[in-house]
Amino acid sequence: MSNVKITRALLSVSDKSGLAELGAALVRHGVELVSTGGTARALREAGLEVRDVSDLTGFPEMMDGRVKTLHPMVHGGLLAVRDNREHAQAMVDHGIAPIDLVVVNLYPFAQTVAKGAERDEIIENIDIGGPSMVRSAAKNHAYVAITTDPADYATIIEELDANAGSTTLALRRKLAAKAFAATAAYDGMISSWFAFADQGETLPEALSVPLRKGAALRYGENPHQSAALYLPLGPSARGIAQAEQVQGKELSYNNYNDADAALELVSEFRDGPPTVVIVKHANPCGVATADTLIEAYQAALACDSVSAFGGIIAVNRPLDGPTAEAISGIFTEVVCAPDADADARAVFAKKKNLRLLLTGELPDPARGGLTMKSIAGGMLVQSRDNGRITRDLLKVVTKREPTAQELEDCLFAWTVAKHVKSNAIVYAKGGSTAGVGAGQMNRLESARIAAWKAKDAADKAGWAEPRTIGSAVASDAFFPFADGLLAAVEAGATAVIQPGGSIRDEEVIAAADEAGLAMVFTGMRHFRH
Repeated sequence: MSNVKITRALLSVSDKSGLAELGAALVRHGVELVSTGGTARALREAGLEVRDVSDLTGFPEMMDGRVKTLHPMVHGGLLAVRDNREHAQAMVDHGIAPIDLVVVNLYPFAQTVAKGAERDEIIENIDIGGPSMVRSAAKNHAYVAITTDPADYATIIEELDANAGSTTLALRRKLAAKAFAATAAYDGMISSWFAFADQGETLPEALSVPLRKGAALRYGENPHQSAALYLPLGPSARGIAQAEQVQGKELSYNNYNDADAALELVSEFRDGPPTVVIVKHANPCGVATADTLIEAYQAALACDSVSAFGGIIAVNRPLDGPTAEAISGIFTEVVCAPDADADARAVFAKKKNLRLLLTGELPDPARGGLTMKSIAGGMLVQSRDNGRITRDLLKVVTKREPTAQELEDCLFAWTVAKHVKSNAIVYAKGGSTAGVGAGQMNRLESARIAAWKAKDAADKAGWAEPRTIGSAVASDAFFPFADGLLAAVEAGATAVIQPGGSIRDEEVIAAADEAGLAMVFTGMRHFRH
């Protein structure tokens, strides 16, 4: 069967938007309206004739509305295969009339959770009859049209007008697919709430991740890959996916990935002084704090101005005009900020391709949650790396204790290193990075690359010496041998922060003592792959 004439529609919605217009269009095509509770009342208030579902079933709504549509008179009318003789005869024998259109949107479970409702209210907002009708109608889409989204109403009205009150099989198939996705997402939100909020599980036996498509992207990491941005359904922390794009070209897969890396790192400093992070290929190439944003930007850029070209910038303060002018001095792909004043917006408006993203409040770096990574045949899931080290947790392991400034530099370097791909080495001095070594197969090479980049930056700037002289150096994991530490000594570092825990710790500590370094252990590592 292709086109199906709509003779009877069952409507039961929590979201009443567009309901009156849809009801009027159905009545115009001679459709009988059957409805429940508040939906029936809303349709009558719009001047439309409605039949109560209790008239159809012969049973009143009961148990505070928990039982009203779970009845053979409803589901028989939805599930009957109309050209099956036995099904048709059963409908005749039991007086079951067909239902050709179902309009349902489900109880507002996610909104109830989001407003902080008590457990009993949350449970009452788990819809049972709605998903049952949705699934029955969607399964029998050869004969029944189903919509769960008010955004579909206009399409249904257009279809009825174009086809003398009928729906096409193509539309019913499309709506059925969307309906099953809606009930799957709805059940996913409920199961997630039970697992995480109600039961306090970290890694539940079955993991549902309800998502909806936010935007189609031009392509993935490479042009031959397709990609899209998906957004969580239900309560979630805000992040780069929810940022407002004020201007610029549409964001690519890589833009989102790099902007997320920049935002996550700058959020570590959300309660600190003005901070600027510059990221390239998901690794920070410059990070600095200062008294003003423009000074922080200049210090971050000085760390590696070559890599900063075409990079992603994130700041922890609303952008001002002078900082925007400075950022506009080189080609920048994306700028992320909590907000931007009129002067900053005017400056960036001259750069038509630059994407300006406003995030509002920065994410909480200590928040919980899960991270996921697909592997062949499965998925790796872990809790977020929200571990943070304070100075009272540090253990001095060398003969010399760090000075107050060295300790500040150690903690700054450690915070940045947490967001650098392993093996990670970060030199820092005076609240800014001096050199970053990322993603090497051994820690020694990361230490050498970071020092080389610092020297290159000094040569380009005409400085007398690289900023690694007198710096602190952070290693995201322990030094397995003394060679990486000795490379840092050669670069001019005077203090070291690392997790410790190597079987050669004593050898590394002895090398640090011989060089006159101060070294602290964190007892926590920050691998990032």
